[in-house]
Amino acid sequence: MPAGDQSLGWDVTWEEVWSTSPSSGRASARPGRVARIDRGWSTVWFRPPSPADPVGDVIRVRNIGADVAVGDWVVVSVDDERVEHVLPRRSAFVRRASFEGQRAEAHTIAANIDDVFLVHSIAAPPNQRRLERELVLAFDSGAQPAVVLSKRDLLDNDHDVEIRVQSVRDVAPDVDVYVVSGIRGDGLEALRERARGYRTIALLGASGVGKSTVVNALVGDVVQRTAEVREGDQRGRHTTTATNLVALPADPIGSAGWLVDTPGVRAVSLWSSGHGIERAFSDIFDLMDHCRFRDCKHEEEPGCAVRQAVEAGDLDPRRLESMKNLVAEEAALEDEQKARLKAEDRRGFRRRKK
Repeated sequence: MPAGDQSLGWDVTWEEVWSTSPSSGRASARPGRVARIDRGWSTVWFRPPSPADPVGDVIRVRNIGADVAVGDWVVVSVDDERVEHVLPRRSAFVRRASFEGQRAEAHTIAANIDDVFLVHSIAAPPNQRRLERELVLAFDSGAQPAVVLSKRDLLDNDHDVEIRVQSVRDVAPDVDVYVVSGIRGDGLEALRERARGYRTIALLGASGVGKSTVVNALVGDVVQRTAEVREGDQRGRHTTTATNLVALPADPIGSAGWLVDTPGVRAVSLWSSGHGIERAFSDIFDLMDHCRFRDCKHEEEPGCAVRQAVEAGDLDPRRLESMKNLVAEEAALEDEQKARLKAEDRRGFRRRKK
């Protein structure tokens, strides 16, 4: 059977997945990687463009009946008209769909990513509550999260930089934090290093945090338009309009990798969590192990290690409240999903009776 292109990230593990794929028995079937999605159409690469082959091997097919995201490995139909099969994902950054009518539906932002970089601008104090939500989604994705503080060139005082970094570490104690400048190039080599070996990194963040400038600097070309920042808050205007798989250039040190650039994510809505909340709030969950009662609500119970940490000033009460809100939001979403599935089953039963 033909293998996927290794320069796209295909490896021995994907070969094992391919061997059990329902499409592997078809002689003409070959896996390709989704590089872009536009209104029901997928751009699929079988061999990426290169200086020696600027065109590569690429086709554009329909996503009819397929749940497809940028980064997916797919098989297309014999007539090259549609996605026939999506290989099981290693990882997926999934949030709750934010548009009306699909509030209990999942929206996959990117798939088969190795590292998720959560981008915040260092020019302003990081939004800790948003970052906590992003970390929950990132941990649940199956990829390794890290925080990137962009726009280092806008903050001259090293002491202020340390304060902003510590603000991130207060809510992200178990992840790496990088301070970078897309304008000057500060700190970018550490990000490139994590992509070497044809690994895939994804950059996610709100509009205006400098994500596109970082992408352009990493790639070494203007692949995403950038706009002037607004006066007063130093926030850029959102310019990225579609999710793309972008090649990172090879260098003498190691092989190239891949970068998934995404539009600015305004709403960070949870989807069903695995262990994301436990990992994003590992400091609080460690304290819970020392509460006197196993079902402690961390309110007025005696012997509550969490409340003791708050009273001692070792735990920010806003962080505890944030965790409780996310747990409640996740429970409400699970109830909503169950209700939707139940309603669909009832409708299906009525259809079967007809």
